[in-house]
Order: sequence, then structure tokens, then C-alpha cells
Amino acid sequence: MSNTSRILVVDDDPDIHHLLAAALKEESYLIEDSEDGLAALSLLKLRPFDLVITDIRMPGLDGLELLRRIHEIQPGTKVLVMTAESTPATVIQSLREQASGYLSKPFSLDAVAQTVALALRAPAPRGDIEILSAVPHWIALQLRCQLEIADRLVPFLRELATELSAEEREDVGTAFRELLLNAIEHGGGSDPSKTVRVDYVRTAQSIIYKIWDPGQGFSFQDLSHAAVSNQPESPYQHCEVRSKLGLRPGGFGILLTRHLADELIYNEKGNEVLLIKHVPRPVGPESH
Repeated sequence: MSNTSRILVVDDDPDIHHLLAAALKEESYLIEDSEDGLAALSLLKLRPFDLVITDIRMPGLDGLELLRRIHEIQPGTKVLVMTAESTPATVIQSLREQASGYLSKPFSLDAVAQTVALALRAPAPRGDIEILSAVPHWIALQLRCQLEIADRLVPFLRELATELSAEEREDVGTAFRELLLNAIEHGGGSDPSKTVRVDYVRTAQSIIYKIWDPGQGFSFQDLSHAAVSNQPESPYQHCEVRSKLGLRPGGFGILLTRHLADELIYNEKGNEVLLIKHVPRPVGPESH
């Protein structure tokens, strides 16, 4: 039983407890339930949990305040927050309080299982993400160069693209993740003493993700390790190059992102990129 992860689910909706139990039933987790934040704190004072999954909107003690107080009494505890009403404020505050992940209701059983497994595998957040700007139309973050931070950050930023369809949000999240992995791995050398800057900018007609890394940049003529350089007759040639260089499997980032983003713009040096997704212009009196 020592290898069994202990999970606490906090939500005032009984249906959510049943849904999460169904999503996690295939794993050997020990799951306890709590219907409010104060009761959850009492449990946490009695025994540690590997992961807490908490709703944001609850009577008494809400999920964001619970998140803050959990890190006071059990600093190493990982916390996933979930909500049916995402706003820039809740996303920013969740990041500020070092949440391990973000679940937007309604969610699928597979999404829950994957998010929980990822959170349990990843190291506990320890100031890996610093908020530099927190206004809703311009959020700026500074991240340590660690690959697992990319998977942690994507769900938060995806929640900000509320004007997009679910499929478009998934596409933008995939494209952003690939660019961020490149910045962390190639620009920062996966060195946690170095940092990458990420900006989310919302204009009237676009969502812009800007990623800067501390590396020397690159030239598109010198990307033999990336799929974008492959010839049509050799679509996987870059995989051999990556294997020889000791790089992780992949290298499809730039090629994939070009198909998923509306615009992809690099600076001259190659260490800064803009991923641009156009959003529909509002229909109504204010748009005329």
C-alpha cells in the first residue's frame, strides 16, 4: 500500500465525486471525499495526501483559498483545481498559488485520468512559474527550463481562449506546447537555472502567444533534427539525426505548428516566436 497514491476530492456536488471515482477506478488510488473546503483542511491536518482535486466555487471556503492554505500546512501537496466558470482571474490566481493543473467542467473521464496521472508523476510545483503581468489582456510568465512545466502550463493558457471552439483550443494548445518544448529544450538546454518567458496577449481580433528563450537562436537552414527540414521522399529522416544527437523523440513542432496556427512569426535571431490565432469579430452594435 506504500506505493498507492492518496487523493482527496473536494466538491459540494455529489455527481462530481461519482464522476471522478468512475474516471479513476482503473487505478489503485485511495480516494477520500470532502464536500467543502473547511472539512478538507481538517482531513489534511490529520494525514497527508499526494493530490487534492478541488472545485473553485464552493460555499464557505472556496477552492482558491483552499489551495493557498493547503500549501501552508502541507507544502509538498499537489493540487488540481476545477471549475465550470473559467475566467482570466481564476486562471491567474491558480497559477499564482502554484496549482499543479486545471480542469474545466464538463470534462471527459479520459481527460481526468490523464490529468491526474500527469500531476502525480510530475514534481510538486516550487515557484517554477513566476507571474510578471496579470492583467487579463496581457499575461506574462517566467518559467524554469524544465520540460514537465510545458504540460502543466498548457491547460491554464488553453482556458483563456474562450472564444474558440473546443477543437481550435486543443489545436492552439498543441501548437503552443510544441513551441514551448523547443524553447525549453533547445533554447534553455533543459537547464532549470535558466528561464523562458511566455506572454499571452489578447487583442480585439487575435490571441497571441509570445515565447522567448535564452538560447543563441537558430536558422531554418540548420534544422536537420526537425521534421520541417525533411525532404518529401524522407519524411522521417530527422528522427535518425535526433537519435544520434541524443534528443528525445519528436522534432515535429515547427511543422505541426505551421498547420495549427494562423500565423507563426520568428525574430531574426530565432529565439523569439509569435503564435497568432485569429478570433471571430463580435457580432452586434459594438462591432459596427
